[in-house]
Amino acid sequence: MKPFSASLFSLIVMVVFQSNVLGQQKIVSELNNLNELSSTPFGVSHYWLNMGTNTFGQPILVPVIVVQGKEVGPTLGITAAIHGNELNGIPIIHELAASLDPSRLKGRVIAIPGINTLSVELNQRKFIDDEDINRSFPGKSNGSESEQYAHKIKERILPVFDVHLDLHTASFGRINSFYARADASNDTLLKLAELQKPDIILHSKGKPSFGTSSSATETLRAEASALGIPSITIEYGNPQVYQSDLISRGVKGIFNTLNWLKMYNEVISSEQMQPVYCKKSYWIYTNKGGFLEVPVNLNQHIKKGGVIGILKNAFGEIIDTYLAPEDGIVIGKSTNPANMSGGRILHLGILK
Repeated sequence: MKPFSASLFSLIVMVVFQSNVLGQQKIVSELNNLNELSSTPFGVSHYWLNMGTNTFGQPILVPVIVVQGKEVGPTLGITAAIHGNELNGIPIIHELAASLDPSRLKGRVIAIPGINTLSVELNQRKFIDDEDINRSFPGKSNGSESEQYAHKIKERILPVFDVHLDLHTASFGRINSFYARADASNDTLLKLAELQKPDIILHSKGKPSFGTSSSATETLRAEASALGIPSITIEYGNPQVYQSDLISRGVKGIFNTLNWLKMYNEVISSEQMQPVYCKKSYWIYTNKGGFLEVPVNLNQHIKKGGVIGILKNAFGEIIDTYLAPEDGIVIGKSTNPANMSGGRILHLGILK
């Protein structure tokens, strides 16, 4: 951290915020206040959304890109990096906005390349109170830091969307295939997932898939769905990196979505094979500590009893071998060799 740079930035923000402008971008208080966006010009516009104040009373600002078409139509909302180390969605949004021709667009695209700016700056998954925003919805107006931030997303961002895509990646120490999470019992949500041309489509209603027993915690996707907004989660590979192949596939998938919504007359065909459909998934964990090897690949089909993990002690001796409990496909896997008991091995998808 550079104290001088941080202080200078705070001073700049303090000066320009008085006129509701930062640089050349207008600062808005909420996206669902249509009066603030009613003057959005045709074309591509950039805004800063005020999501609260920091310790020094300065605004916490989130970047917003609006691509406004000439004709009336739906609003496609796209959010990226609700986990601060999940970055592939950011260049997907950037490339999409640069590629769209507003004169051919009906409606508008509102994209947020870094909805959790504080954690992006800190290179960390969780919010500054060490809680997961994507397990904190619907949030509380008078709750903890993460709960208030989740509540602001619900109140200031989600209501303006007609359809929502939430862009994710794996977290530190893990890698993911390119897969979509959607409630496959809903035809609209299943279609949205298929339009992305992912390797895997996982049936999931949007609740946290692990790590919580509280029915009160919900994901951004589940909250959008509760508000009547069709929403899916798309997982694009690995954390804290840009992966050009997945970025390209991500942009193509969103163009397919726009075409299906009749917002944009262009289908970007994909050479990818048909996705594998999974009815459920779960993580498999170690039951003791050691150094882990996971000798399987992403998207690999595995059979019950196949070796999925080899655990060695500090002297290189094999102390455990983990076998697949049933047939499935590798959605994600651990890349961190150092594990205590309860370490992740792999994310196993169970085929329909």
